[in-house]
Amino acid sequence: MKQLEVQIMGQNYMLGCPENSETRLLEAVRTVDSAMCKIRDAGKVKARDRIAVLAALNLAYQLQEPAPVLQQEADQAAEAPDTASESAHAQLEALLQRLDAALASENPAH
Repeated sequence: MKQLEVQIMGQNYMLGCPENSETRLLEAVRTVDSAMCKIRDAGKVKARDRIAVLAALNLAYQLQEPAPVLQQEADQAAEAPDTASESAHAQLEALLQRLDAALASENPAH
């Protein structure tokens, strides 16, 4: 297995990569890095672990959506970028609230 050094949100990671899968792994790294950087740059969340959880939730949610819904959202974003941005912001706020509630129930002293 080949080893690749990658960078996600400014931190280096050494990842194992099956032969002939470098392109797919690097695309996955770019996707995760982009998702995490967008959350960090929004300024609401600073903790790397929370950013990682939110990015994972966002990506998992996107994978569960049927393709027509994704196309409809893309069309709406192209027609009304401000509305799409507001919708994404509202979704992020909702995820942050759920994450805070989950983390609080896990660690009441936090």
